[in-house]
Amino acid sequence: MMSRRRCAGCASRSAAGRCDVSENPEQSGPELARAAVEAALAKHRAQPRRRPVADGQQPRRRGGYTGPGPDPRDPQPFGSVLDRLVKQRGWARPTREARIFGEWAKVVGEDIAAHSRPIKLEDGELTIEAESTAWATQLKMLATKLLAGIAREVGHNVVKRLHIHGPSQPSWSNGPRRIRGRGPRDTYG
Repeated sequence: MMSRRRCAGCASRSAAGRCDVSENPEQSGPELARAAVEAALAKHRAQPRRRPVADGQQPRRRGGYTGPGPDPRDPQPFGSVLDRLVKQRGWARPTREARIFGEWAKVVGEDIAAHSRPIKLEDGELTIEAESTAWATQLKMLATKLLAGIAREVGHNVVKRLHIHGPSQPSWSNGPRRIRGRGPRDTYG
């Protein structure tokens, strides 16, 4: 009499708890192996595929391809990555301040930018140097419009006051050789 073999992982057991694969004594070799594989696959299919996902959460994905929808692992545009980094590091204010110097023509307009340039920004006071005293006077009259344009382009409370002056004069007060007095007069040039 042939002894009955038990398949430990088989999901297709009979009512007596025995494996259906061993019930058929004619099976041997490849047929027995095929029946065991089919029983294991049936057991695997009977198990639940995914765990339920709570509201607002995305299902956990394993390695490999991301699929048709957006995924955090997908390549991101450089601008959005840079914006996120600026916000995380707290660089928003220094970035806005740097825009004043880097995009001066866009901030105040082409005509004003052609005749002036920003020098420094300290404690909300922007120092602007005009190319002539006439342009310095014009810019002083346009100070409120300049402040509004800067606030519109860069952001509010970045620049609170403007200090506008004409072209800087050469200074003889510093240097390796210095003579006390009023400096050069008619002998200059």
